[in-house]
Amino acid sequence: MASNLVSVFLQQAMQSHYPSPSGPTITPFPNFDANADAVALNNALHAKGVDEETIIHILTTRTNWQRQRIAADYQQSVGKQLKDVLKSKLSSKLETVVLDLLQTPAQFDAHQLHSAMKGLGTDEDCLVEILVSRSNKEIKEIIKVYKEEFSSDLEERIKLDTSGEFQKALIALLKASRDESCAVDHDLADDDARALYEAGEKRKGTDVDTFIKILTSRNSAHMQTVFERYTKYSKHEVDKALDLELKGDIENALISLVKCIGNKPDYFAEKLYNSMKGYGTRDKVLIRILISRSEVDLKDIKVAYKAKYGTTLYKAIKDDTKGDYEKILLALCGSNE
Repeated sequence: MASNLVSVFLQQAMQSHYPSPSGPTITPFPNFDANADAVALNNALHAKGVDEETIIHILTTRTNWQRQRIAADYQQSVGKQLKDVLKSKLSSKLETVVLDLLQTPAQFDAHQLHSAMKGLGTDEDCLVEILVSRSNKEIKEIIKVYKEEFSSDLEERIKLDTSGEFQKALIALLKASRDESCAVDHDLADDDARALYEAGEKRKGTDVDTFIKILTSRNSAHMQTVFERYTKYSKHEVDKALDLELKGDIENALISLVKCIGNKPDYFAEKLYNSMKGYGTRDKVLIRILISRSEVDLKDIKVAYKAKYGTTLYKAIKDDTKGDYEKILLALCGSNE
């Protein structure tokens, strides 16, 4: 089984030699040797002053699956967990990114959600970003891993930390019951568009339940048609109508859903721009998006970023960060296209 997986990864890696403007920035490393990488990392960690360059290079040119193999080989050969040694040798934001890269995607998301609800206050943006953008399968895996990592039920934790319509929207997303086919029912699309209009702009107050039901259950292709049909009933786009009708966390959740369904790379490009806009950097957001999308659609996000903001994501990161933290983020970002 393992050898079959390796051959699949290597086949994909050979195809990835031909640059594509879409897809991931991190692809399977060809001729992958987990043991050799484990040895190289151990040497880098015990070099005089620590060889950060080698650590960054290895961890940002291997896929998550390959990193898991390296970590397993490291523990077997050295007798220590790779993450523990890295934690003892690195510091600051570089340490944060490196340790995040060693988590599986579901572990990473589970830990992000846990941190968002830890202590005083809640990072509602983090909850929204993860739950609106992950697939049914990914959400189910996050729920499972959250239970394993924190001995706690994610739904119950969200209920403790949120309330009202915002809570309803998050719990609906957590059900992971969205239709993920590509089928478009044109009659239903027209009914949905009219229902959204009547639930919002046409009435006094907003029937948020109707928005939640439609936006969290229909497939993306169907919703694209719904958004087009909506303009038959309204002079506004759906997201603009929500902006006029709602405020606060529920507005953010529903508008994020609309944007993510409409154009996911565009949604993430905007979030990246906002993470670096103005004074200071919202490092948690920047790190989370670069790691979580690096093996999915970060190239598409880079294209969207340049189209929206007239500069490359690479340059924006370079202008906003420094040192080894800058190096590892640029490595995840890929070339300055």
